[in-house]
Amino acid sequence: MDIEQARFNMVEQQIRPWEVLDGTVLDLLFVVKREDFVPDAYRAIAFTDMEIPLGQQQCMLPPRVEARMLQELAPMPGEQVLEIGTGSGYFTALLAKRAAQVTSIEYHDELSRTAAARLQAAGVRNVLLKVGDAAHSPAPFIGDQKFDAIVLTGSTPVLPPAYLDALKPAGRLLAIVGDAPAMTATLYRRGADGAFAATDLFETVVAPLIHAEQPSRFEF
Repeated sequence: MDIEQARFNMVEQQIRPWEVLDGTVLDLLFVVKREDFVPDAYRAIAFTDMEIPLGQQQCMLPPRVEARMLQELAPMPGEQVLEIGTGSGYFTALLAKRAAQVTSIEYHDELSRTAAARLQAAGVRNVLLKVGDAAHSPAPFIGDQKFDAIVLTGSTPVLPPAYLDALKPAGRLLAIVGDAPAMTATLYRRGADGAFAATDLFETVVAPLIHAEQPSRFEF
């Protein structure tokens, strides 16, 4: 397989048509080698438009979803970013190439350790990895630290308020909210006055975070 041709085809045939037109994002997809974050058994399909199993019943998101999320979150140099769900470490690496520091929390210790090795091999140093259940709140892992940008890489039926509380003024949070088959990637922005504005971006279906917060459901 011609790796570079496959990467080029991924960008031109999957990612651009999904409204990812930011040149800095597209360029970064050629810099961070996706195939190096894919389990060896699936390396040959690293660039296909599909979820890739990672073990622990977790999957790597399709390339177009990762690229669109990166474009919409738009991390900037100098910013502090919080990621919930390290997974393969690939999206973590993309964030780290754009931001000053990334803190990434993963539920599964095995996935976190594998991601750490891949990030190190890729020369990504500005990442702090933590292990534990952050589906309802990041507070046990970050204390009172605030972030410029936060992203949840798994879906959640409702967005826990603790995540909005962890945003700095003018900070952004991207989460895929809802239950299958109706999930919406939504970008939340915190205003200088503390108020939040939400913008629906695109529809997709992504596996939920383990122990994701559930809405109150009435029983009759």
